[in-house]
Amino acid sequence: MSRRRLRTPGRAAAALTAALALAAGLLVGNGAAPDARAAEPPAPEPRAAAPRGADVPYTTYEAEDAATDGTVLGPSRTYLEPASEASGRRAVVLAETGRYVEFTLTAPADALNLRYSLPDSADGTGLDATLSLHADGEELEPLQLTSKYAWVYGGYPYTNDPSQGEAHRFFDETRTLLDETLPAGTVLRLEKGPADTAASYTVDLLEAETAPEPATAPDTHVSATDLGVTPDDGQDDTAALNDALRTAREQGKGLWLPPGTYDVSDHVNLTGDDLRGAGVWHTVLRGKGIKGGLFGRGGTSGVRDLTIDGDTTVRDDAAGHAAIEGDFGENSVISDVWIRHTKVGLWIDGPTTGLEATRLRVRDTFADGVNLHKGTRDTVVSDSTFRGTGDDALAMYSEEQAVTDCVFRGNTVQLPLLANGAAVYGGSGNRVEDNDISDTVNAAAGIAVSTRDFGPGPLPFTGTTTVSGNTLTRVGGHEPNWDADFGALWVYADRSDITTPVVLTDNTVRDSTYSGLLVSGQRTVDDLTVEDTEIATTGSYGIEIAAAGGGTFSGVTVTGTAGDGLNLTGDFRLARGEGNSGW
Repeated sequence: MSRRRLRTPGRAAAALTAALALAAGLLVGNGAAPDARAAEPPAPEPRAAAPRGADVPYTTYEAEDAATDGTVLGPSRTYLEPASEASGRRAVVLAETGRYVEFTLTAPADALNLRYSLPDSADGTGLDATLSLHADGEELEPLQLTSKYAWVYGGYPYTNDPSQGEAHRFFDETRTLLDETLPAGTVLRLEKGPADTAASYTVDLLEAETAPEPATAPDTHVSATDLGVTPDDGQDDTAALNDALRTAREQGKGLWLPPGTYDVSDHVNLTGDDLRGAGVWHTVLRGKGIKGGLFGRGGTSGVRDLTIDGDTTVRDDAAGHAAIEGDFGENSVISDVWIRHTKVGLWIDGPTTGLEATRLRVRDTFADGVNLHKGTRDTVVSDSTFRGTGDDALAMYSEEQAVTDCVFRGNTVQLPLLANGAAVYGGSGNRVEDNDISDTVNAAAGIAVSTRDFGPGPLPFTGTTTVSGNTLTRVGGHEPNWDADFGALWVYADRSDITTPVVLTDNTVRDSTYSGLLVSGQRTVDDLTVEDTEIATTGSYGIEIAAAGGGTFSGVTVTGTAGDGLNLTGDFRLARGEGNSGW
């Protein structure tokens, strides 16, 4: 990743026309039936919730809130429409030369990350294009964009063949490191200039930050370049990295990856190793095709301060690699890692115990963001951000062995394109707490507690499962294969009963696409507790129950529903405590 250098003063913008003609190649909808609340104005703000989600080093600037003469898309939650996949369900289209969007920096920045969409190529392999960038009138190197990693078609698990129709996955992200720090107050202008050849540019958001200088090697580590690994030469570094890790291990040291790009086409194996880079803006492991990533083989390992940038363009569950996967032994740490364009971010298997995964940025995966799987225990995923995942952003999946005493805490989830913001599938004593989840797209709840039968399905729940302190905004979605609508919070008994305690407490639901809380399934949901929960504005019911079983509700307030506050159709024993209203 090269730095963008300041060039000569910018050219004058082309004369602006009064209205935008939707030119050939502009993103358009695909004729799907609209979701509830598909194009309504923003809902009124409910009472403020305590701060939730990740503490991030960047400032986010939404295109629709910036100065622009482009066309603002949305708001829309209609599946297969571009606005439904944009943050806040709105974005800005630049479709004519001279059209622009301008962001005024509120803090200094020398590192930019842009979420955008370009049209696909006719053959579905994507196209490359530039987008002009200016800072206070000075022309910078243009941003390099591609649609290679966007646009999939047809039914699940989707393809790159446009003839199959049902286009979606419109957006991608590009990051840029500048040669100088731009002060607060700088006006950054993104413009479709004369040399910018894409038919249209859709801008969702810009993230700007001050990137730390490259870190230096700790005394506890040996440099990979001293052990025969050569970054930035375009050659496959997989074997050299595995050899270097073995040598460092024999010396009782970790492996240091100096700044640069390291190409990997297969697993880089970690067996009680500490792998450390110079920072997410400086050290990159670059995958090849659907391959390339880090694989845990037991022991206490560390992965820190680097980016894993895959080359995945389609979901292949049988052959594709996760960015980080496998058995991470006891008390391993994964921190300050940026992941994008891989099948999965983290796929963690038992007997992993005590893993701490924190300060991750997971973007544009083709399946899950994180999946704690098959016997993982005492693992915490915290203070991390997830956007544009192709399946559950955060999942605990008790296939064959129970996931036990794990926590998703203080994360920010945006725009999972399929499935849920967070999901717990079976297991014991797991918690989802203090997360900020928004804008689920398809077949999705904000948070699901579920025994859904995937074939194989999860083991039954044991112990207490807790969902607490989360904020859910514009979540829920329609499952077209079932013709069913999912709530912001969803408790679903499918493969087995849910009869051990499930506690939903201190959660805030804002502007749910369908119901605020859905309890459903062919099995029994018993010992459910819902307390101190606010449901403010829904596209259908406040609370919808279509299952047998029973539960206790107290301090649950419902306002602004399109349907009834409560829709109870199952054989469910509902015990009302104190402090309920609106249903």
